[in-house]
Amino acid sequence: MRRRSRLTRDQKLVVSAVAAGLLLAAGHGHIGPAHATAGSGSSNEQLANSMAASGYDWTGSQATCLDDLWTEESGFSATAVNSSSGATGIPQLLPGAHALPANWSDPAVQIRWGLAYIHDRYGSPCAAWAFETSHVPNWY
Repeated sequence: MRRRSRLTRDQKLVVSAVAAGLLLAAGHGHIGPAHATAGSGSSNEQLANSMAASGYDWTGSQATCLDDLWTEESGFSATAVNSSSGATGIPQLLPGAHALPANWSDPAVQIRWGLAYIHDRYGSPCAAWAFETSHVPNWY
């Protein structure tokens, strides 16, 4: 019997880019809140990658950085709460520093806010991830 080998980082980037392209093709470049649920981290990750690709043209390595960042922060859980800081949701919004948007329980609202925050503060997911990993404790 042949044993499966693990994917390399480059192979994962290709898979992410292909998946993002398929999601865009299936949704014609737009997935709105009506398609979002408070589902698994996996479905939220797919939604985030689709919204990042269609709204900011963040695919490939940028999608991988976004995945790494929000996997580290919340595991893509819309109900994640940091017990130390009170940061909440997929992007870990800090309520004391930012106003909580309406419908915050909606993963699409959280993702939209998080993508805009990354864009406005860091310019890209890879810049945000580089900042996150440059100090301890990690935060962005």
